[in-house]
Amino acid sequence: MSELLHEGWMILAALLPSIGLLYLFFVIVKHMIEGDRRERAAQRELDRLESAPEDTAPR
Repeated sequence: MSELLHEGWMILAALLPSIGLLYLFFVIVKHMIEGDRRERAAQRELDRLESAPEDTAPR
């Protein structure tokens, strides 16, 4: 039983760095996608405001 527990901890210790890097990669990619989505929304809003007629443009 003691050997099985020791082996389990060794497997967990070997997998933990990979799991941590996978989580870090996920967070970075998620933030990149969200930032791109916000930038595209802001660009659409700017394009919409620029193409609006002068008399209806907000001041």
